[in-house]
Amino acid sequence: MPKHSRRYIEARKLVNRLKYYNLDEAVNLVKKTATAKFDETVELHLVTSIDYRKPEQHVRGTISLPHGTGKKIRVLVFARGEKAKEAQEAGADYVGAEDLAEKIEKEGFLDFDVAIATPDMMRTIGRLGRILGPRGLMPSPKSGTVTSEVGEAVREFKKGRVEIRTDKTGNLHVPVGKASFDDEKLKENITAAFDQITSMKPQGVKGQFIKKVVLSSTMGPGIKLDLGEIMKKK
Repeated sequence: MPKHSRRYIEARKLVNRLKYYNLDEAVNLVKKTATAKFDETVELHLVTSIDYRKPEQHVRGTISLPHGTGKKIRVLVFARGEKAKEAQEAGADYVGAEDLAEKIEKEGFLDFDVAIATPDMMRTIGRLGRILGPRGLMPSPKSGTVTSEVGEAVREFKKGRVEIRTDKTGNLHVPVGKASFDDEKLKENITAAFDQITSMKPQGVKGQFIKKVVLSSTMGPGIKLDLGEIMKKK
């Protein structure tokens, strides 16, 4: 069992582990339990009913948060010519083609949060899959990161578009803001994330898709949300 810090133990005392909190209570509590010296990220954790052994049930895509994540997103774009210029004008942090692929492969350059590529670049960057794939950074059509509309994609990710994917237990972990956000912004981001994820239910999943929802800050304890109450807000 990992040893928890005194700060975490004190924060955990504020949470009733048997209770399912409504959204107002949970947001208020997650801010109270975010006591680290930095502005903690607030995360939504969703336990799903998917069968991870079936690839067709994996969930991967993007959602948009009305108030963003509060984090400065560094965007890298693989593109040439006019598309490279479009990406630069949209505010991409890094733009390149073979030179950028080589920098990642030979120098281990990974100083970015999202990688976007035009379709014609996929053959060039295919070899990067073993490096970028395990880190969730490999461009993919499913996540909207392989696209000809690079300028729009850059702007969307900068503004608050978040890539999501189920982990090996079939669950989802989504940043929905910062502890410094006001309550209303956090609640709107959480509701927007929940609604969009619910709509991504794979066809093969029967019955209830989301089984459990937990809210937490980076260093804080989990706070169970009343699923029925969130569903009513839809």
